[in-house]
Amino acid sequence: MSQKDANGDAALLDVSPIDGRYRPRTRALERFFSEFALIRYRVRVEIEWYLSLAENPAIDALAPIASKTAARLRAIHADFSLPNARRVKELERTLNHDVKAVEYFVKERIAAIDSKLPLEMVHFACTSEDINSIAYALILKEFVSEELLPRLDKTAATLAAMAHRLRDVAMLSLTHGQAATPTTAGKEIAIFAARLERQLRQLKRQEYLGKASGAVGNFNAHQFACPEVDWMAHSRAFVQSLGLVWNPLTTQIESHDYMAELFDVVVRIDTILIDLARDMWGYISRHYFTQRPVAGEVGSSTMPHKVNPIDFENCEGNLGVGNALLQHLSVKLPISRFQRDLTDSTVLRGVGSAFGHVLIALAALERGLGLVEINRARITQELDDEQSWEVVSEAIQTLMRRYGLPNPYETLKELTRGRVISRQVIDEFVAQLPLSESVKQRLRALTPQNYLGLAAELVNRFTPGPKPD
Repeated sequence: MSQKDANGDAALLDVSPIDGRYRPRTRALERFFSEFALIRYRVRVEIEWYLSLAENPAIDALAPIASKTAARLRAIHADFSLPNARRVKELERTLNHDVKAVEYFVKERIAAIDSKLPLEMVHFACTSEDINSIAYALILKEFVSEELLPRLDKTAATLAAMAHRLRDVAMLSLTHGQAATPTTAGKEIAIFAARLERQLRQLKRQEYLGKASGAVGNFNAHQFACPEVDWMAHSRAFVQSLGLVWNPLTTQIESHDYMAELFDVVVRIDTILIDLARDMWGYISRHYFTQRPVAGEVGSSTMPHKVNPIDFENCEGNLGVGNALLQHLSVKLPISRFQRDLTDSTVLRGVGSAFGHVLIALAALERGLGLVEINRARITQELDDEQSWEVVSEAIQTLMRRYGLPNPYETLKELTRGRVISRQVIDEFVAQLPLSESVKQRLRALTPQNYLGLAAELVNRFTPGPKPD
């Protein structure tokens, strides 16, 4: 027994933070990406393939299976346990082949259920990748549906609610890090909500492909052993019965292009959220948002006053690691030398790690967004500051254009660029303009606080979710 096992210090001795430090945030991955889960999904595919053969009347080597017996066969997968997985690994140590070990395990279990069932029809005409391609497609589809999408939908809903809540809160914009045309806090959050929603629509349309066509994708063994069977129709029906899309043209492996599509859309989602995390970090540093301190937490080992934006930093860092892995998976997995090499097999083992970092990041982002509060006083102070009035120069020069005044942009540039501009300077400039009194009155009423365009209306019209009263 290792020191790790003896002392129960798994979190201290695990090499990966996914399984150690961050395990509470990544426990859901066990059902999909653990070695146990992969074996369980492979068992599921082997059982379903066996039952599909029995249901095909053109296949005389395996008679129809009674519904009660079929239910017991499916229970091999449904009730799959850690002792079952240990048995598979025991077989693998002898065979030195992970999928063949699953085949032998399934044969043992079928023999225990009904000794009259033909065991050699287990894994009939299959290559390992017939089992693997479908197992991984099911893993990815069910992980995205059951874990990833609900978390991302929750993040999108949080952002939409923030956008509506803050839609009227005027805020100084920053372009190139410099004071710019005012916006609202809600409209800036709404941008992230809309970007995320668009990518989520694409993620929800994602297809998951599988193949069941033998050693090099030609149904060679199938056709030779049972030429009377329509193997293309059988393969299509089998793959589709599992909720997947049938890929008829493959080498030994399914080409993994759909995986690249999936990983790429997740990378785009992650990139949007990195952008959000960095902006929130910046807004916190400028005190546009404050963070509620959590009782008992320490922000610095030496500076007692600090409440650091660690959740947004944690989010950014983990999304970066996740994207690095997903991008490698995306460009590597669709490439396989000739009809088969094993580089994809070992790389696929890293899918869980990639999504582990994504889940860690989403948990951090959720916590961070839940702790921030808008700092209206600070935002208002900055907008009212005598040094912020240059941001209305855009409005003035644009209105001057409307009324045909000469060189409005150049005039305002000379007045404002690189200078501290107060309200008094603006008022004096407006007073000398050759405009009607009513137009001048509009200009005198203009402030950084109310120069907001249609920001609030954009939030109302284009951000999903309930609108607050």
